[in-house]
Amino acid sequence: MSENLLSRLEQSLRQSRAARMHLAARLRELEAEADSVRAELAEMDTLASQTEAAIYRLLSSVLASSNVTLGLPSDAELEAAMRQSPASAERRQQIPTVRNNVEVLSDRFMDRTIPQAVTLLLREEGGPLHVNELYNRLLEGGFKFTGQNPTISVAVSLNRNTRFRKVAPGTFDLVMRDASSKAS
Repeated sequence: MSENLLSRLEQSLRQSRAARMHLAARLRELEAEADSVRAELAEMDTLASQTEAAIYRLLSSVLASSNVTLGLPSDAELEAAMRQSPASAERRQQIPTVRNNVEVLSDRFMDRTIPQAVTLLLREEGGPLHVNELYNRLLEGGFKFTGQNPTISVAVSLNRNTRFRKVAPGTFDLVMRDASSKAS
């Protein structure tokens, strides 16, 4: 009788181990698929940001060249028209400007990558920040940019990193902030 019981227990143990191995393999597959989807999403965000920047550059150059030859409205006239539209004015007020005269206040970001430095900034801020404001604060902290479009570099770097999530156009926050705030 004890041999029969022992045999059943061994069989049950083998079945449990086989089921666990099957579930662990399935979990690995799902994690790999999730990583692949995250990478595709990051690529799509990057492409969207690059396309948005290209459209802006193209429109700027077309408007700049057309103003002289076709008598189109000047930049000042366009700005005035945008100020009259409440939705445009509201949207423009939310986007911080990139400051040209940023004074370096420290060297705290000199030896850091963009994601490392931005993680510190977002933790200190306690909420999301626009890439323009991040750029200004990175400069204040002594960060040295090498590319021609530093704000795009910031956006692309954050889009590619799973620590960050885009909460609005050009605005990023930490992913882990959500997890900690939901737990409390």
